[in-house]
Amino acid sequence: MITVHSISEYKAQESVAITIGTFDGVHIGHCKILEKVINRAKDANLKSAVLTFFPHPRMVVQKDTDIKLLNTIAEKQLILSKMGLDVLVIHPFTTAFSRLTATEFVRDLLVNKLKSKKIIIGYDHRFGRNRTANINDLVAFGNILDFSVEEIQVQEIEEVSISSTKIRKALEKGDVTTANIYLGYEYMLTGSVKKGKGLGRKLNYPTANLSIEETYKLIPKTGAYTVKSILNGKEVHGMMNIGYNPTVNGTHKTIEIHFFDFKENLYGQIIQIDMLHRLRDERKFDSLDALQEQLAKDKEMSLRYISQ
Repeated sequence: MITVHSISEYKAQESVAITIGTFDGVHIGHCKILEKVINRAKDANLKSAVLTFFPHPRMVVQKDTDIKLLNTIAEKQLILSKMGLDVLVIHPFTTAFSRLTATEFVRDLLVNKLKSKKIIIGYDHRFGRNRTANINDLVAFGNILDFSVEEIQVQEIEEVSISSTKIRKALEKGDVTTANIYLGYEYMLTGSVKKGKGLGRKLNYPTANLSIEETYKLIPKTGAYTVKSILNGKEVHGMMNIGYNPTVNGTHKTIEIHFFDFKENLYGQIIQIDMLHRLRDERKFDSLDALQEQLAKDKEMSLRYISQ
């Protein structure tokens, strides 16, 4: 898959079948649409493409700095690449970009730069300055500029919206099981391993402390979870705590993972954690001994879950 971070960077060699959207989470609802784009592209001997934006348009137009996304850019790239997409264009969404007229957007960008020959779009998609143009306008542009438009059906668009809402609500409650069903894969957290305070090592449960740079990434509810990761080429399971370490009067949120049967040094590495199952809420224990006893129970429950 070719990935570019601006429409201006893309050097079109072949015409594309393209869809446009934020595709946050790239869940099962999105996948139906993306499979349609990929199949239509193959049928018409075109390349399949997605035009998406970063920052999220709501961060720019509505100044919605509190919005949390299900995927970082790198995670979205990984998922779309696995689907078999040919081209991913991640265009910077700016105030200036939002002021482009419908004609400028379609003629100059979609047609002249991206070489779009087929555009697959939702019935409710709006574009251009103040979002005044709709799918009927796009069809009219197509008649003039020689591209076809295929409308994504209402139920498919609603499925995307419902799935996204359910995934967010589930993760906010810590219900990764439900979130994973709607995603079609395990919810992932990606970050670099930093040095912590060493408390886990003192308790005989050494942890990798995950630092996620992207502040917009949705972090599930605090608590303990069963997780897995690919570390140095092999699958490793473990348990993860998201929270404030109340037993030792912690003051800021941390993400700490104890991997089972893994003793290699991970400091400085970028790792991806796949969340499998919620174990319990975070709570304050009366002593470190009590916390250590609970960690043993968490490990036992995790191993039992993994072996199912």
